[in-house]
Amino acid sequence: MVLKIFFPQCCNRADSGLLVGQWIPGHNSAVVLAVIHYPFIPWQVKQYINEIQGQSHVELAVLGSWSMPKEGQEGMESFLRDLSTIFPQQHWLQLSRQIGEIGFRCQVLHRDQIGEEHMELTEEGDGEVFQTVAQGELLFSQDKYDDGPLKLTHWQSEGREASIIVELMKQASVPLCVLLTKLLVFWAWLCSLRLLNTRPVIFVSSKLSTCVQLSYRTEHLQMLSSTKRADTHAHFMRKANTFVSFLVDVALGMLLVSWLYRENRIGQLANALVPAADHVAEELEQLLQWLMGAPAGLKMNRALDQVLGRFFLYHIHLWISYIHLMSPFIEMILWYVGLSACLGLTFAISLLSDMVALLTFHIYCFYVYGARLYCMKVYGLSSLWRLFRGKKWNVLRQRVDSCCYDLDQLFIGTLLFTILLFLLPTTALYYLVFTLLRLVVVLFQGILHLSMEFINSFPLFAIGLKVARPYHLAAGVKFRVLCEEPGTPLHLMMEINPISCSTVVQTYRMPTYSCYPKDSWGALVKKLFLGELVYPWRHKGTKTD
Repeated sequence: MVLKIFFPQCCNRADSGLLVGQWIPGHNSAVVLAVIHYPFIPWQVKQYINEIQGQSHVELAVLGSWSMPKEGQEGMESFLRDLSTIFPQQHWLQLSRQIGEIGFRCQVLHRDQIGEEHMELTEEGDGEVFQTVAQGELLFSQDKYDDGPLKLTHWQSEGREASIIVELMKQASVPLCVLLTKLLVFWAWLCSLRLLNTRPVIFVSSKLSTCVQLSYRTEHLQMLSSTKRADTHAHFMRKANTFVSFLVDVALGMLLVSWLYRENRIGQLANALVPAADHVAEELEQLLQWLMGAPAGLKMNRALDQVLGRFFLYHIHLWISYIHLMSPFIEMILWYVGLSACLGLTFAISLLSDMVALLTFHIYCFYVYGARLYCMKVYGLSSLWRLFRGKKWNVLRQRVDSCCYDLDQLFIGTLLFTILLFLLPTTALYYLVFTLLRLVVVLFQGILHLSMEFINSFPLFAIGLKVARPYHLAAGVKFRVLCEEPGTPLHLMMEINPISCSTVVQTYRMPTYSCYPKDSWGALVKKLFLGELVYPWRHKGTKTD
């Protein structure tokens, strides 16, 4: 008969004592959960095991003895052997190890006889072992890290210091969670006001990255302050990753605040903002003056060129006037914006993205004007081209059908086609220039959004667990022979197959509010060619043009 004994690796350095665990029925296997150190009183051990059984409803028993002799304990092995009469079992395990040896010696004492069996001594275990350890969780949670009547060594003993820190954090987080819950209730009441639920306010808040990030963090805080316990591993990892991500976000935000308010950097930034806006306006004016002439030697339609150039120049003057009107309040606005970074670095990044959108609003207007004008001409030319071929677009059936046109329709179509064709290069040039400017702004905002997504979705807790305690995130187990000596049991070491970092990121990455464009690169190029408005970074729930 082969008997399997699963023994925690950390217990092989424990002092002599009793083995506490459970027999797996039908598998000829024993799972050692802890070692109770000598000295102890047998009735205290029985009382302790009965107490654990009554609370966890798990059949625990004294499986045998563990002997690691030291100086002055020469008769310890025989003393522990005699304890089998006090803790009667069908099989009494007697594990022993000498200092300096790798392998263990194991004997199985039956109730009526003493004999040796063919055994495999394994450190840790497989699926049944994991289930047994999970059921005996109360055995480890009862360890209060103080001087009790019984001293234990179990698989959580090596992380005792970290467990103490976790317990202290749990105790300190209770008043914080109560305060956070009250603040969230007040925030929910504030958001439910009728003034904030009007259609214009909802539309503006859905377009601002700051409002979206604030709602996203509110959901996180509601999940963290909830008293409901995580019932699954995925739920626990999500809460832990969210908590660590929030702490790191706030810490980075505090560092940013300390940097901004040191040496009056807010004032320096406010003083440099208006000259920078004037410089950008001058560059745009020079660009428009270049387009109103003969850009790159191209022959443009002078009348349309002058109309478009003056139209855009007027918008630049309006925008610069607005910036100078707001210049006395810029430092105060930046002061409060910088202070809001205490809510987190992502909040500051979202504010920066909204500020970039506001400061480049004139470029966005130029892009929309040029795109709409160019799109109208492209679709007009395509429709008139179908007229020459005797075709028309059937709106109801969404297809191209044949059609007969009279002479007047062909004449007017030819005239309009000629006008649009000769005006297209001028419009296309303005559209190309302002589309490139808009893409530069969108690229910068995209980098900011990717930074926010990285902070919001990166599983910092899972990565830290992978580095510090890799056995908590495993991709399976493997066994290797640790000791194979004649006359001793086969000693196997169970090792955790570590999960790769890329798999950890993919598995535990948190969902974010942003969604990537559904269009492919080909569809994006097609939209740019046809003059359709492109919004690469849209939020969920928004309408796609």
